Amino acid sequence: MSDITADGLVTGSPTRIADVVAKSLVKRRAKEKRFRMYGIAAVAIGIGFVLLMFGTILNKGLPAFWQSTFRLDVTFDAAALNLPTRPVREEGQSMAAFQQTLYEWQNQVTMANWNGLIQTSLQKYLPDAKPASRLRALVSSGERFRLRDMVLADPNLVGQTVTVDLLADANVDVWLKGNIDRDLADNQYLLSPDQRAWSDQLYEQGVIRMAFATSLFTNVDSRSSPASAGLLGAMIGSLFMMLIVILVAVPIGVLAAIYLEEFAPKNRLTDLIEVNINNLAAVPSIVFGLLGAAVFINWMKLPLSAPIVGGLVLTLMTLPTIIIATRAALKAVPPSIRQAALGLGASRSQSVFHHVLPLARPGILTATIIGVAQALGETAPLLLIGMSAFVANVATTPFEQSTALPVQIYLWQANEARNFFEARTSAAIILLLAMMMMLNAFALVLRRRFERRW
Repeated sequence: MSDITADGLVTGSPTRIADVVAKSLVKRRAKEKRFRMYGIAAVAIGIGFVLLMFGTILNKGLPAFWQSTFRLDVTFDAAALNLPTRPVREEGQSMAAFQQTLYEWQNQVTMANWNGLIQTSLQKYLPDAKPASRLRALVSSGERFRLRDMVLADPNLVGQTVTVDLLADANVDVWLKGNIDRDLADNQYLLSPDQRAWSDQLYEQGVIRMAFATSLFTNVDSRSSPASAGLLGAMIGSLFMMLIVILVAVPIGVLAAIYLEEFAPKNRLTDLIEVNINNLAAVPSIVFGLLGAAVFINWMKLPLSAPIVGGLVLTLMTLPTIIIATRAALKAVPPSIRQAALGLGASRSQSVFHHVLPLARPGILTATIIGVAQALGETAPLLLIGMSAFVANVATTPFEQSTALPVQIYLWQANEARNFFEARTSAAIILLLAMMMMLNAFALVLRRRFERRW
């Protein structure tokens, strides 16, 4: 017989003790195996959800990178356009007078019947289309300005026939991609039965084709011409904000972390500062948006919906992350490095900046890049400083009105042209995720490049 004492010791014959120990080992190994299986299952479930999310986004977003496009032979008929010759500055004519003449010519070019050229080009393929005026609706309304800009850039095009790629209307794109049920009643379509039939016919003839949507990267957002809506303005706005975060948050955050970790005395004040920094890292981002609206817009009178305000708000939000991560990187450097430098006669500043800081560089770089990547995807604080406004231009300075990629995704998701913008929203998400993944990959490469093991 064997008994287990209060101390966990097994008493009895050696054989009996061996049996009890063997059973105990079996139970312990079974528990360990079950725990390992639970861990693997948890990781598999997490990866499964991530793959499901990415798969859903890619499935919806990738088709948006290809857009229905007309390839038309457009004849810039001089009689149809009825344009005067582009003015040339005459001898003795003042620059002001020449500019006035040039503006009048440009105004006449703008007022020309560019839609008529598009209609005439389509009639070559659909000569029996009645009424012919409905053909113009197959092409995006903003494409007439492309023809105008071509003539403004090169007036010699008048009288020539040029092959031009023009974006199809958003409703045509939705119809050809099958993003709408073809069995609905006629009154539920935004295209007439004739227009739907013409679209199918032109697609079969190769006049309409699926081309890479360069407009997604070269155009700004548009309400009058949804098919030509792009992300250029949002990308430039995000770029300005990231530059501000890098130029402001990174130096301040790194220097603050160096002071707190290496130079600041240990007292109640520094303890209070450290507690508040840790608390700020957990504050919801929308609170920083409220702070930015109150301080930067209402008090400092900075322009509404400008990248400078968005960058400063994201700087406040990113500072705690950079400070905490930088301090962790400094703590990882062995104390012997500091002691050796001081022992050889180096000052406190020399030991920190010449020895400790270079060794902590991988962790600091990783922290700053991850902080910037986190700021890139923030939406809530930007909505509170007015960056949800519709902006149809590209900002040239951080003080001009702009939008950002996360906000543009939010705006497109709420657009009434759901069938068209749902795919565009997913495409914008893919672009944002790609930028964030590149930043994180860059941080990983830098960390492996400079990492030192102790």
